Amino acid sequence: MTVIRVAAKGRGAHRTITAALAAAPAGAVVSIEPGQYPEPLGLTRRVVLETEGGVGSVVVCPPAGPAVTVTAPGCVLTGLVLRGTDPAEPLVRVEDAAALTLEECELNGGRIEVVGSATGSSAVANASLAPDADLAAELADPVNGGGVLLLRRTMLGNARNTALHLTGDARARVEDTLIEEVDGIGAVLSGTAVLLAERLRVRGVSGSALRVRGQARLLALDCALTGAGRNGLLVQDDAEAVLAQCRIEGAARSGVRLSHAARAELVDCRVTESGGNGVEATDAARLTARGCQIATPGGHGVLAVGSATVLLDETTVDHAGGTALHFGGHAVAMISGGRVRLSGDHGMAAVDGAQVEMAHSTLDGFRTCGVHIEGEARAVLDAVRVTGGETGVRIRSTAERPAELRDCTALGQRRSGVEIGTDSAAVLRGTRIAEAGAAGVTVDAGGHLMMTGGGVSGAAGSGLVLGRGATAEVSGVRVDGSGKNAILVGDLVSGTFDHCDLTSSAFPALHIGKSSKVRFRGCRVFDCGQDVGLADGAEPVFEDCAAIRVRTAVLPTLTDRPATPPPPRPTAPFEPSTTNTPGHPTAPAEAELWQQGEPEPEPETLEDLLAELGELVGLDTVKRDVGGMVKLMQTVRLREQAGLPAPPLSRHLVFAGNPGTGKTTVARLYGRLLKALGLLTRGHLVEVDRSALVGEYVGHTGPKTTEAFLRARGGVLFIDEAYALVPAGAANDFGTEAIATLVKLMEDHRDEVVVIAAGYPDDMNRFVGSNPGLSSRFTRSLTFADYSSAELVSIVEHHAQRHQYELTTAARKALAEYVERIPRNAQFGNGRTARQLFQHMTERQALRVSELTAPDSAQLMQLDEQDLP
Repeated sequence: MTVIRVAAKGRGAHRTITAALAAAPAGAVVSIEPGQYPEPLGLTRRVVLETEGGVGSVVVCPPAGPAVTVTAPGCVLTGLVLRGTDPAEPLVRVEDAAALTLEECELNGGRIEVVGSATGSSAVANASLAPDADLAAELADPVNGGGVLLLRRTMLGNARNTALHLTGDARARVEDTLIEEVDGIGAVLSGTAVLLAERLRVRGVSGSALRVRGQARLLALDCALTGAGRNGLLVQDDAEAVLAQCRIEGAARSGVRLSHAARAELVDCRVTESGGNGVEATDAARLTARGCQIATPGGHGVLAVGSATVLLDETTVDHAGGTALHFGGHAVAMISGGRVRLSGDHGMAAVDGAQVEMAHSTLDGFRTCGVHIEGEARAVLDAVRVTGGETGVRIRSTAERPAELRDCTALGQRRSGVEIGTDSAAVLRGTRIAEAGAAGVTVDAGGHLMMTGGGVSGAAGSGLVLGRGATAEVSGVRVDGSGKNAILVGDLVSGTFDHCDLTSSAFPALHIGKSSKVRFRGCRVFDCGQDVGLADGAEPVFEDCAAIRVRTAVLPTLTDRPATPPPPRPTAPFEPSTTNTPGHPTAPAEAELWQQGEPEPEPETLEDLLAELGELVGLDTVKRDVGGMVKLMQTVRLREQAGLPAPPLSRHLVFAGNPGTGKTTVARLYGRLLKALGLLTRGHLVEVDRSALVGEYVGHTGPKTTEAFLRARGGVLFIDEAYALVPAGAANDFGTEAIATLVKLMEDHRDEVVVIAAGYPDDMNRFVGSNPGLSSRFTRSLTFADYSSAELVSIVEHHAQRHQYELTTAARKALAEYVERIPRNAQFGNGRTARQLFQHMTERQALRVSELTAPDSAQLMQLDEQDLP
């Protein structure tokens, strides 16, 4: 190997690099003395340039034009600094069929330009290059293709338009390299060029960090694109980009944007804090994302419009400013294992003519709808869980095929769990709606519902609501604990309800509107004040239906049935069948089904319940009072068993305390304790407030209060904010009628229902004193004191243990200091504040841990001081 030296002095040394290159044979090494060399270099033969004084000791700074022009294969520059005079011009130019390696170099004031053939002689080879290709053969002999570049541990900066430009069929591999301070785009690929990037960092660019166009390809691993002035990654035309384990942060527009017929695949990537959309696909583009996280975009998390196709697998969208997943135009989306959290609008929206399939996914904490379907769009949801928000699933589509929900769950919406709009249709199979703030499922005028299996529980309004002219086919559905009707059928409704169970509704289980023609077959109503309410002109048909434990029954009750059981009915979809003859399943006889009712829970022991009470944080006075009442009741039972008269005993209680002090928790335990003592038959808790007791017009309050009271038979009626029944300064209020009705019911059912009235300490005296009957029945009041700071810390730790988190010593100390600073004003929520504090800590810990490459189980469990709000 020939070594040629460049130095200011010394025999045999060349005074300029240009002279050394002219004298160097192919394959020579040019060793350069430290200093500045104001000359352009032309590499016309295979040659290696290296510094004698180490990295950065040699500066090549020509007065104009490129610093280095390469027209030969196999050229190498190591440790050099190249400086240009015009940031908009090439600083290094690699010509077609030439090859250059830059190692530990610094380029400032211009771009690297790698030129390929316009005809693309190596286009086929480029299309098959794998991400781990080292380009060694291409660097050694690029004759049959465009220019080839290898960058290792090199910095490119202070360029205009772009810092790296690959054209034609050029190829480049970039490793551990930084591109920064570019007035334009970080790197541009066009033609059939290929860029293989590993640990490339692009930051501080005014345009997009990377742009791929034409039929070019980008294959990137563990790269970081930060703070782009436009898009993080822009893929256009027929280009392709494959990114694995990359981070795209803080792009002013979209984190990733695809247009035309571009394709992109993202694997284990993070796209965060985009000013616009997180990921965007338009026209006929195709996007695939696997195991990715898209967090805090200013716009939508994922947007697909035009005829784009999006495939999302195990991908999370967090804190989107707009809709987390938005699909419009004629886009097609397939989502599996997705997680959506805390979006500013919808969790997922399908509008126009979009087609969406979503499976095994969760949507939580969105502002409006979990799923919104509109226009000609159609969606199929399979095992999707929707939590919180205003509406769970809202369907306003006019598609020929209805929206479909299979084995889905809608939980805790402020309004309806599922809302089917005017003239829209939906199919619900095995879908469960729980704790809706209004109705469980609503069907607007002219809409159609087909619902099989599943059910609605705990809706504050009615379970199923069918608007004027709607149609329904409902089979095997259970509606439980509705705050109004179990099923509300409006005017002119038609449809069938087969083998449905309706339990514990506050209003009549069924309300049938004017001129409605509906058929009920094999349905049962349990534990309601009234089973059926009919409007004028309603024409329901009841076949083989029954009422069980219903006070006012229109349907036949168990005692109304003949002694001989009727023939068996077909098996309902939710009931286990028995087989009398092979291949012919039959259900138990109706009388047996009525007697079964709901399965009894496993009996609880008094010792276990008292131990559960003792484990509650704080509440020492309350625990002592409840324990004393239990002992008194045990003594009463012993006297009764011995044939001795029982002393007078009032089991009704007043719970006085601020919000979040554990009143509802203790009330629920109190009912279970009374059941364990044999003083209540069920021990369940029915929680109501003024809105559940007071009617909206004259004559409405008494029946409404009675309905709520009778739901608590065998258990506890818990009246939260009971003082609201006696508004201060209001003389004529329906609340007084509710109190009068309660007093009478407490007397009529004194051994069946325990009433607990709860509220602020200062206001409960006004409630108890509002009626002489109340003051004689509420003779004992339990005071729930606010939690101390130490107790609030214990509550947070209790939640942490329940969910398998651990607080570090520093976190525990910081938590105590944080809690001590919380103002004890009207907004203070006691235990609720502690629970919200724990939730905030877990959310902040999740964002912190997501930054780690491979967190272990200890890191996933640990809550540190930095996780405090």
